Amino acid sequence: MKIVLVGASGTLGSAIAQELSGDHELIRASRSGQDEQVDILDEASIQTLFERVGPFDALISATGWVHFGSWEQAQPQDMAASLDNKLMGQIRLTLLARPFLNPGGSVTLISGIVGDGAYIRDGLEAATINQALQGFVQASALYWREGRINLLSPTALRESIADYGPYFPGFEPIPAAQAAKACRRSVEGVETGRILRVGYA
Repeated sequence: MKIVLVGASGTLGSAIAQELSGDHELIRASRSGQDEQVDILDEASIQTLFERVGPFDALISATGWVHFGSWEQAQPQDMAASLDNKLMGQIRLTLLARPFLNPGGSVTLISGIVGDGAYIRDGLEAATINQALQGFVQASALYWREGRINLLSPTALRESIADYGPYFPGFEPIPAAQAAKACRRSVEGVETGRILRVGYA
């Protein structure tokens, strides 16, 4: 398969690249650029990426930024910036990818345990956006007859625990490689509209 991986330079993206690159033609894209450069905030940038790459079989998003902060200090601009990045960024990727996906192609987006009822301190934006992504993926699967779409939802990643550990007290982190295997399930399997939970029930 020819796979476009957006966010390939991040912790999870790197693990996904390692998991899939031996079996597939993997095109790595990120804001800093590896094989390709893309800005998920910019429709023109995404369109240009897909035009350069040409038809492909799968799109994987391992990208998206959200603001972390207390309820008391939450500001509309923080929520708006988070929505534009992790939510709308992944929606842009999905909608703009449709003309370039080969028949039977797949899209895999990224959320996380915070959007699945495991609320954390300072996680207002993350919970809001991850739950919205669940709705987008499940509704899209109903309407999109030509392809498949799933949502990868891991718990905290072991490699990121130094940065995000204080937000996840008592959570059991998993290696990024475990989440990457679930991504393989999404790309190579037959499921659609699924929330692929990794590291929690």
